Amino acid sequence: MTAPVFILTADALAPAGAAATAQTGALLVLTGPEARHAVTVRRLRPGERVDLVDGEGLRLVCEVTDPGVGGAKDRLGVRVTERVEEPAPPVRLALVQALAKGGRDEQAVETATEVGVELVLPWQASRCVSVWNGPRAAKGRARWEATAREAAKQARRARVPLVEDLRSTAQLCAWVSRTVEAGGVVLVLHEEAAAPVGGVVLPAAVGDAEVHGAARAGDEGPVVLGVVVGPEGGISGEETAALEAAGASTVRLGPHVMRTASAGPVALAVLAQRAGLWG
Repeated sequence: MTAPVFILTADALAPAGAAATAQTGALLVLTGPEARHAVTVRRLRPGERVDLVDGEGLRLVCEVTDPGVGGAKDRLGVRVTERVEEPAPPVRLALVQALAKGGRDEQAVETATEVGVELVLPWQASRCVSVWNGPRAAKGRARWEATAREAAKQARRARVPLVEDLRSTAQLCAWVSRTVEAGGVVLVLHEEAAAPVGGVVLPAAVGDAEVHGAARAGDEGPVVLGVVVGPEGGISGEETAALEAAGASTVRLGPHVMRTASAGPVALAVLAQRAGLWG
């Protein structure tokens, strides 16, 4: 069974700043809520393996030395057995998820994180029943961030997806335009589209073994492959036209109509396989 993952923060590791320099053999103490979960919920014992990650690619493979340091339930003593700095993937999967009721949008974020998404954009589409106004926007984004964080731990990932601010359709179109101009691909999932997602022509660099593990020529950063998922009521004709004008392609996911919670993760899984991320 794979080792449990706990996420480091700047104030949750002793000695302070140790994550930046910790090497094999270093003795560290994880503190705070993550340590409490490890000690009181997971009930980790000396000698068991745990992975401490910073959410940005650093993974400290550790062995538990002292669960409950000094009798404290929120302190976990560990010894580093390996330091791994995982490079950013050459292909950056992005999910544009319209707000949905009943927690279905958060479910989409959770599953997409397990698939390997790196970027999540909440979208206030015209047919969204759920609306993030004022303070609700900050609270909604915080919920999505917490969902992505916990899903990353479940998936044993060293990287936690970035959840950006809520976008209007106009703001989303601007993002699509910039992404496509930079060489990326954005696909709008639509049940009436003729082209299948599996037949979309991907950028030449995607799937090329020579670029995996390294930035593209000129240090341009990873290629973005994004999918846009509408709300329960679907994407309006006006929104579809605006997204296509910005450079997005409208595609059909499969022979069946999927819920807003499942469409994005399934499409991302198809793209991950085609891009060689699951090879």
